Amino acid sequence: MAEFALPANSKLKPSGKTWPASTGAKNIKEFKVYRWNPDDGQNPRMDSYQVDIDTCGPMVLDALIKIKNEIDPTLTFRRSCREGVCGSCSMNIDGTNGLACTKAIEDCVSKAVSITPLPHMEVIKDLVPDFKHFYAQYASIKPWLQTSTPTPSGVERLQSKEEREKIDGLYECILCACCSTSCPSYWWNGDKYLGPAILLQAYRWLADSRDENTGERLDDLEDPFRLYRCHTIMNCANACPKGLNPAKAIGEIKKMMIERQL
Repeated sequence: MAEFALPANSKLKPSGKTWPASTGAKNIKEFKVYRWNPDDGQNPRMDSYQVDIDTCGPMVLDALIKIKNEIDPTLTFRRSCREGVCGSCSMNIDGTNGLACTKAIEDCVSKAVSITPLPHMEVIKDLVPDFKHFYAQYASIKPWLQTSTPTPSGVERLQSKEEREKIDGLYECILCACCSTSCPSYWWNGDKYLGPAILLQAYRWLADSRDENTGERLDDLEDPFRLYRCHTIMNCANACPKGLNPAKAIGEIKKMMIERQL
C-alpha cells in the first residue's frame, strides 16, 4: 500500500519549530505536524510538539486539540463530530490516511507520529486540504434519487428487504476522501478520473431499486478516464475508515457496463 505522499502544492522542509512538553510531564508523545500558511510566504515545514499523554484524550484528534488549545493556537485543522461520522478530520497519520477522531494514539507505533494533510490535494492551510474539486466530482454524478414515474400518492417509494440490502456497504460512505487520496490512479489522473469515493457513491444510486435513471447514469460514466482508470490496487479498501470496499463497487459498475451490451 502506498503510504505518505506530499500534498500537491508542497515544498516541504525537513524540520521546523519544536515545542517541548510542560515541566514535570512524564508520559510524552511527539507529534510532527505539517505546517503551511499561505499568507507568510514561507515554505511548508514539519513542527514538532511534545504532548503529555497523561493529560490528553486517547485519540489523535484529542492530541491535536490539546496542541491548539494549550501549545500552539495557530495550528489549523478541520473537525466536527468526533465520532467518525462527518469525515471532517481526515488526514494522513503515520503514513496512512484515516480519521483523527477514530485513530487511537496508542495505535501509532512511530516514536514521533507524523501528521500531514491528505496526499496529493491542494492545501488551504496546515492540515486543511481543498475539497473543491472533490465535491465538484461528487456533484457530477447527480447523487440523488432520479425517477420518471409519478410519485406514489401518500406513500414512499418502497423497497423489499432484499432490495434494501443491496445498498449496504455503499450508503455508509462519509466522503472523507481517505480512499481517493490513497489511490495512485487518482493522484495521476485526478482531473479526469472520478476516484474510488465518487464511484462508490455512483454505484450506490445504480444499485438502488428506486432509481429509474440507470441508463443515463451509466452513459455518464462510460469514459476512458472517469471509470476505467481503476487498476484494482486496493489502497482504497485498505484506507477506508468505515471498512467499505470502493474497488468492489467499481467492479460492479464495470459489470453493469458489460451486461447492458449483451
